[in-house]
Amino acid sequence: MGSPNEGIDAVDLGDALRSLNLNPTLAFIEKLGGTKRRHEKKIKLEEFLPIYSQVKKEKEQGCYEDFVECLKLYDKQEDGTMLLAELQHALLSLGENLEDEQVEELFADCMDPEDDDGMIPYSLKLLQKFYSLR
Repeated sequence: MGSPNEGIDAVDLGDALRSLNLNPTLAFIEKLGGTKRRHEKKIKLEEFLPIYSQVKKEKEQGCYEDFVECLKLYDKQEDGTMLLAELQHALLSLGENLEDEQVEELFADCMDPEDDDGMIPYSLKLLQKFYSLR
């Protein structure tokens, strides 16, 4: 990701923070100095440490358990399933939106086929993939 003398590319700031079990939003990463294009800016260790501390103190971070609780709201039969259309809508329009391509990749990699009623089981595999896309 970077070398000690050079630092990391600012486009990798979110990945670096997530690798340390933090979950900042894309907007918060950008506010902290993250960039959308490679080679625009480097962040050295002495700059990264205060950023890490600031993100660690942030209360507005969602976590894995929060996401599971949200999915349970869509589980009307309380059997570990939900409508595929509802999940697709949530991923495309609520919170920090995913792109259509990301949702399609997520579904192709992680989803069991929907049943005749349009229901899919939500699983740990799906949730883990979702968090890797953010």
